Amino acid sequence: MTQFARSRPFLIAASAMLALAGSPALAGEATGEPVGVPQVQVIPQPRQETPYLQQNPYYGQDPDVARTVSLGGSCVRCELSGRDLSGATFISATFTGSTLVGANLRGAELVGSNFSGADFSRANLTGATLVGANFSSANFSSAQMTGAEAMGSVFISANLGRANLTGAELNGANMNRANLRSAVLSNAELFGVTLANVDARNVNFSGASVDASNLSNGNFQGAVFRNASLDGARLTGGRFGDADFRGATLDRTDIRGTDLSGARGLTQAQVSEACGDASTRLPSGLRVSACRGRMVVIRPPAPPRPPAPPQTTRNIVVADR
Repeated sequence: MTQFARSRPFLIAASAMLALAGSPALAGEATGEPVGVPQVQVIPQPRQETPYLQQNPYYGQDPDVARTVSLGGSCVRCELSGRDLSGATFISATFTGSTLVGANLRGAELVGSNFSGADFSRANLTGATLVGANFSSANFSSAQMTGAEAMGSVFISANLGRANLTGAELNGANMNRANLRSAVLSNAELFGVTLANVDARNVNFSGASVDASNLSNGNFQGAVFRNASLDGARLTGGRFGDADFRGATLDRTDIRGTDLSGARGLTQAQVSEACGDASTRLPSGLRVSACRGRMVVIRPPAPPRPPAPPQTTRNIVVADR
């Protein structure tokens, strides 16, 4: 009995501790009630810091460029095929020989940049601004360029076969020796454009303004000029077999040495507005007056100067989301 009495306080204390072991207070939770036992200190776990790269808002996204980007500097032979570059801005950049096959460049700005030898085949350039840029020997085959603005740009020896340039503005562009075969240029603005030595077979120029442009020595067989304006244009040495001129205007058009013998839709009223020479070939029954006096050369307006390139040492800079 004496031994049991001595052990009783210990058993009571042990029972009290076991009862309090599961209480919220010992688990580090505030209960608002006083507890008559020593407080248990809860050691907080170390905070998991997010890696620096993952703090970037574009981390983990598809490798496409963000919604609004500015691209400058040099990126020769870059591989950008299939990328989403819609709304991107290329300012005085050098992307010679780059590949942009099937890329989305809708609404992009390629201003004062060098894309010579680049591949834009099947790319979407709808509404893009291509002002003052160099696209010599570039490939735009089957590209969508509806409503594009390419004032003063260079497309020498470029391939625009089957490209859709409906409603595009190409005033003052240089397309010497370009391949335009089966392209669509309906309702396009082509004032003062160099179309000399081009392969423009089966091109659709219906409703286009081709005033004061140089079409000399080009192959326009099967082309459609229905309701197009060719006022002041130069067709010297060009071939227009089976071309459709219904409703086209030829006011002061130079057709010296031009073969129009196989053209369709030409009337005497149209031809009387143009001028030619003894080497001009016309459909049976049509006559043209000789060119007299000094020919007036209408020059297209100069393209605007491109803005300064972005001040950065990187090739690609994310401007905002």
